[in-house]
This record gives sequence, C-alpha cells and structure tokens, in this order.
Amino acid sequence: MDAVPVRARGYVAGVALLTALCLRPLPATPTPWWALTLLAALYAACEHVVRRRFGGTFYPVLLAGAFLLPPSAAALVPVPAALLSPVEHRPALPRRLWRAAQPASAVWAAAQVHGALGGVDAVRGSDFPYALLPAGAAVLAFCLVLTALDGGLRAAAGLVPLRRAWRGLLARSLAPVAVHGLAGLMMAVLWRSPYGPASALLVLLPMCVSGWVFAQYHRERAAHQATIRALVQAVDIKDGYTRGHSERVGQASVLIARELGMDDERVEVLRFAGILHDVGKLGVPTRLLRKDGPLTPEERRIIELHPEYGHEMVRGISFLGEARAAILHHHERLDGSGYPYGLAGSQIPECARIVAVADAFDAMTSTRCYSRARPVEAAVAELERCAGAHFDPRMVTALVRALHRSGWHPAVTADEPAYDTAPAERGPRTGAPR
Repeated sequence: MDAVPVRARGYVAGVALLTALCLRPLPATPTPWWALTLLAALYAACEHVVRRRFGGTFYPVLLAGAFLLPPSAAALVPVPAALLSPVEHRPALPRRLWRAAQPASAVWAAAQVHGALGGVDAVRGSDFPYALLPAGAAVLAFCLVLTALDGGLRAAAGLVPLRRAWRGLLARSLAPVAVHGLAGLMMAVLWRSPYGPASALLVLLPMCVSGWVFAQYHRERAAHQATIRALVQAVDIKDGYTRGHSERVGQASVLIARELGMDDERVEVLRFAGILHDVGKLGVPTRLLRKDGPLTPEERRIIELHPEYGHEMVRGISFLGEARAAILHHHERLDGSGYPYGLAGSQIPECARIVAVADAFDAMTSTRCYSRARPVEAAVAELERCAGAHFDPRMVTALVRALHRSGWHPAVTADEPAYDTAPAERGPRTGAPR
C-alpha cells in the first residue's frame, strides 16, 4: 500500500462508502435486470477495448444507463468492469475501488437529475427537442461529479496544492463528455424504439471511429516526443558534462508552471521547453563544450549562439508553441544584460523566464567539470539574490514554494558522471549556465 498515500486511501474509501449509499435503494427499486446486465456487460467490453487500444475511458454506455435506468441501478453499471479489469500498478484494491466508485457516483447523480427533469418520459416518448434539456443537465451533473472527485483525489494524493486541485478540470472534460452524452442519449432513444436494444449498438460505430482518430493523434504526438528524446540524447552525448541536465530543467520548469497555476497544456509545453532549451548546442563545436579551461571572449560568443541554433532546429515543430520562444530567450536577463537579443523585463516571454530559473537552479545543483554541485539551499539563496536583476522574482518565488512543499528529487534516464576535481571556474554559475 506504500504506492498510495494514506490520505488518498482514506479519500477513496470515503468515495466508495458514498457509492455504497447510492446503491442502498436498489433492492426496493423496480429494476429491469436484463437491461442492467446487458449495459454492464457492454460497458465492460467497451472499457476493455478502449483502455487497451486507446488508453482512455468510454462514457456513452454509462450515460445511456443514466437515461434508461433508475439511479441506484444505473450506478451499478460501471462496477463489474472496474472490479474485473486488470490493474497495471499496485496496490490493486484502492485502484479498483476508485475505478468503480468514481463513475458510479457520477452516473447516479446524472440519473437523479435526468429523472427529476422528466427525462425518462421524454426518452420513452422520443420527445424532441425537450429530451435534450434533461439529458444536457444530466451530462453536466455527471461531469461535475467526475471532476469534483478527481480534483479531490489529486489534492489528497498531494499531486497539486489544494487551491489548484480543481482548476481547469471541468473546462477540459465538459466538451468530450458532452459528445459522449449525446451518443448515450441516442442509444437510449433507439433502445426504447420499436427496433429495440440491438439498434442502440449502431451508435457505438461512429464513436469507435472517432476514438481511432483520437488514438492516431496521440500516436503522432508520441512520435514527436520520440523525436524530442532523440534530440536530447544527442545533446547529452555531445556535452557529457551536463548529461541529464535537460530532463532536470524540464522537471523544474514543470514545478514552477504548476505553482503558478498554469493549465496542464501549458505545463506540458513548459516541460518540452525545459527539455529542449539546450538543443542548439548541437551546432556548437564539441571542443568548446568540453573545454576544461576558461573560455576566451570569442569562444563564449560562439557558445552564446546556441539559443538561436536551437530555435532554428525546432521552429518546424508546430505543437511546441511557446516552447520555441523559451528556447530562444532562456538566457535573457531581466536587466537586459542577457543574450541573444538583450531583452529586458516583460519583453522576455514568460516561458523563457521560467526556463531561465529552472536552468540556473539545475546548473548550480549539478556537478560540472568546472564546479561542484551546491546544496539546494545555497542554490535557492543565489536565485533569490539575483531575482530582479537576472531572474523574474515571481518565477524564483514559485520555485522556492514548490521545493519547500515537495523537495527536489530529479529522475532522469541518463546517469550523470561524477567528478572528483573541480577545474578553474569559467564564470558565474547563475549568469550563463552551460
């Protein structure tokens, strides 16, 4: 049970108890058990296929259950699939309970709202467009419960601060759940039609096609990520002294972005920016990157071209978005003394100011050929000393808060070499981390 925090286990147990209370009226409720059994089996089959092929979840059958069954019966539809499906990570019990309890609570709430607004009669009589009103309200209730429970689990597990646990969840999930809700309504109407339950299965065909398209998008994104990993590995091989640095800067950038309350999409872009910030070093002569002695002014000017090289390398990767600006400007300073363009203050893109702090922090806390690693406390003190001149104070404060809450435990795929000696310094560690 060590993999799941105690608070998260308690939270899951509480949600499971709440779900059990939702099921209490079931024995006294007139329930079409054949329909419940068929929907539960169909949902289990769809979940198995969707999770294995697409890595997502499938709500149309659940919402069809909310439109067709009493609330306590509808809440039972997702339970068999959750309890019987394989669990990839241990411990299995709390994960199975969560898979069962979260959708069961959400579909119970949806069925309650749908029934209270007369949706059952509207579906039975194919009363359009009125049937859309209770169905829409039910979908909203379903989505609200899902996101409320999901945010609570994120906070209980310590993944995000409590005040930001629910930020953006509803906005991101409402549109896809609404599409699933429309499909569920179509299934319910066809189920009640003279053509019977078999006709309802026809609705699943376009949903499967859309799921395939969505999976293709994710495969393309995975290919882009593989390209990024290849670029980072090339940088690590060329500049062995900073092996693993790019990945750690990506992790530190994520800490800052999350502390600033950015949505998950921007956090992912900042992670890419941190990982790729030094990709331009591929255009710098290896002898300069591995030089043990101090750099000459001419050599330093050559190395200072690497942000522009990096920007040129990634400008064609459209999904990187603002990460490209971070790659170009992460060595700019707030007082205008940085490079390559000497931007100052708000002229420097926000993403670049984040990566600059993450880059300097890892440079100070990592052993290089020219300097030993500093303790995290010493690196933080140096960042705070340079805030306002070199670094954006808001980004420094965000990193300090994140480190205070969760500490610094970088995990990289490359081993960093250790050095027993520290040759002559090349310059201020906070000024131009290499």
